Amino acid sequence: MISFLICLALLIGGYFLYGKVVENTFGPDDRETPAVKINDGVDYVVLPQWKLFMIQLLNIAGLGPIFGALQGALWGPIVFLWITFGTIFAGGVHDYFSGMMSERNNGASISEISGIYLGGFMKNVMRVFSVVLLIMVGTVFAVGPAGLIVTLFKNGGSNGIVTTTLFWLIIVLVYYFIATFLSIDKIIGKIYPVFGICLIVMAAGVIIGIFVKPEYTIPELWDNFRSMHPSGTPVWSFMFITVACGAISGFHSTQSPLMARCMKSEKQGHFVFYGAMVSEGIIALVWAAAGCALYEVTGGLNTGLAEILANGQSAAIYDVCIKTMGKVGVALAMLGVIACPITSGDTAFRSARLVLADWFKLDQKKWKNRLLLCVPVLGVGAILGVGNALGAINYTIIWRYFSWTNQTLAMIVLWAASMYLFYDKKNYWLTAVPATFMSAVSATYFLLGNECLGQLINHKAADGTIIYNTAVAYPIGIVVAALFLGIFLYTIKKRHTQPHYETLGK
Repeated sequence: MISFLICLALLIGGYFLYGKVVENTFGPDDRETPAVKINDGVDYVVLPQWKLFMIQLLNIAGLGPIFGALQGALWGPIVFLWITFGTIFAGGVHDYFSGMMSERNNGASISEISGIYLGGFMKNVMRVFSVVLLIMVGTVFAVGPAGLIVTLFKNGGSNGIVTTTLFWLIIVLVYYFIATFLSIDKIIGKIYPVFGICLIVMAAGVIIGIFVKPEYTIPELWDNFRSMHPSGTPVWSFMFITVACGAISGFHSTQSPLMARCMKSEKQGHFVFYGAMVSEGIIALVWAAAGCALYEVTGGLNTGLAEILANGQSAAIYDVCIKTMGKVGVALAMLGVIACPITSGDTAFRSARLVLADWFKLDQKKWKNRLLLCVPVLGVGAILGVGNALGAINYTIIWRYFSWTNQTLAMIVLWAASMYLFYDKKNYWLTAVPATFMSAVSATYFLLGNECLGQLINHKAADGTIIYNTAVAYPIGIVVAALFLGIFLYTIKKRHTQPHYETLGK
């Protein structure tokens, strides 16, 4: 299990070393924060640092570092590398800058931030991207917990309405409406710290369960430095898209402004934003290790993990908890894997409300304006969620669209951060390098993914196996990334003499 321990040490070290580099590059100071300056009692409320961290962790975590990491484990221990280095050099950087750029601009949502640094066209693109992504995230984090609750009741011998996904989905959506509507300190500020502890305890229980049981061994990276995916799905860029929140996630940039509106000092950003992402990376590493260690490998392929995942993500999470922690795992599964995704879902819908509020300039201190946005946002989420519960919409399709949209949003935010650093005369390569990398990831997946252009360029073998046209997709993905980098470098050269931008975010 040396590979796992090395990656764990790298993540912890990354927080203290590279996280400090990121913070020093940004340069936090003692200026008055939006929480102090605006303080409207609804969205702008000063919260203590430990609550900021716990709320941020729950906002960005949910099922993401659990389900995404389990799916990523299908490729084998090589997923450890992406979780570790993706978190340190891409995810943590993305989360820190999305939060701090918002803080420097009165807590503005990420779509408005993108407009400031990338222009009006990109602002409108990001507005649409953000709202669509947030509603899909809210739906994913409603359907997932509802399914797990049903699994628990069925395994406990219950029957009737409590074993129907639709029943629990409606209850979750009603809660989402209340949490989206009320001020941030009424529900979120009170219950999130408790559930944050549950999420951390659950991850600790899983890894301890693997270590103390001799029948489970986390395979070493150097002995399995290859793809172990049973379906032969390419590592690039499917693994990078699938892991999503466990390494980098555009969804986080929609959540960071929530805490940017509640910080008392800019110097809290390193712990709150970068620290929460590293914590999520550690959680993802634990669940990826569980996926690699607990299930049968046939012919060098993770067939056992694929089989349990075929029963649904709720069943897979339940199975991991049972295998590692026994009956205690059932209780932790209920607290951690039900409550924590719900606490990401409610803030997803809340963020969607705030994006729309910034878009249409609606003052959210007035309850009528909040209601005007809550109803349509939750309405669309309800249609998607109920459609899934009734079998009309496939959950995995929602997750795939979420994953690609998620990583593309992260790419755009990193480019916005690069432009911010250029205007502030700082080292923009800190964000431009991961932005270029994520551009290649998103472009390649857009060509290969069956929910995107994959149906046009891929084909099926006689046995039904998908043959991915990597010969076309890989070069185009690299060209697109190089093109985006070229556009960025050309733009900063062109704008180098424009003094207007020197005052942005000051």
